[in-house]
Amino acid sequence: MTYLILQIMINALSIAAAVRFVDDISFTGEWWKMIVIGAVFGVVNSFIKPIITLFTLPLIILSLGLFTLIINTLMLLLTAKFSVPLDLGLHIPGFWPAFKGAVIISIVSVLLSWITGLKKIKYSRRRG
Repeated sequence: MTYLILQIMINALSIAAAVRFVDDISFTGEWWKMIVIGAVFGVVNSFIKPIITLFTLPLIILSLGLFTLIINTLMLLLTAKFSVPLDLGLHIPGFWPAFKGAVIISIVSVLLSWITGLKKIKYSRRRG
């Protein structure tokens, strides 16, 4: 449970950083809606991203992994699309703002996961 809560918070903070640093990405709503967006982003990455990654594996190999940035961009756009009917307030107008946001989200997520020791929590839970 600690791992799940921490992952949602890291997702929410990463998306908030993308909103802050990419001019075209906007968020209008209360602070708790950003946490819900983090949860939606986690669900999209858990269920849809592995399927897309499997089907695009040849492109990922040919691009030496750079195509995963495109996949991350699509997952962010999909999260924004899901936020509309849920009235969460995340708006991304197109591919390039989403691409910039995906790069920021990737960097911030890696840094926060490293700082918080998220992987250690995940692996220590499996052992004990």
